Amino acid sequence: MRRRLYFMLPDTYSAKQIADELLLARIEISHIHVLAKDGVALDGLHEASILQKSDFVHGVESGLVIGGAAGIVAGVVALLYPPSGVTLHLVSILITALLGAGIGAWVSSMIASSVPNSRLKQYEQAIADGGILMMVDVPSGRVAEIQQLVTRRHPEVRGSQLDPTIPAFP
Repeated sequence: MRRRLYFMLPDTYSAKQIADELLLARIEISHIHVLAKDGVALDGLHEASILQKSDFVHGVESGLVIGGAAGIVAGVVALLYPPSGVTLHLVSILITALLGAGIGAWVSSMIASSVPNSRLKQYEQAIADGGILMMVDVPSGRVAEIQQLVTRRHPEVRGSQLDPTIPAFP
């Protein structure tokens, strides 16, 4: 399991130095994401994807649950009140639940991809002022080690926070 660390940095120079040190500490580049305001050149840094910038993952999870529940209800209704001339079986509830979950996940992910990540709200002003947000996904056993590595060597870091959990697949 991984935990996400957030570091607010003053510029890309600091971000590049920290990224290099994290690579030497055996944190893969795919687990280091940076976010800056539009127009800031992130030469050589791994820019945050839509999974980190938006509430996409939360939207997919919500859509699966709500769509699946709606599909179950639709399946039960169809089973209790079948169309004339059609014989439905219990498997129709499973089919409607899967269809509902799939459609719900798709629709809600499309909506959520345009909604900014609510966990990054506290960093919006610092990013707008030209700061760089670095998000590092580290194994849960190495959180303290990586936090100390960054904060000890880089006094310019303006805060270090730990996200309680991160999704399994970003």
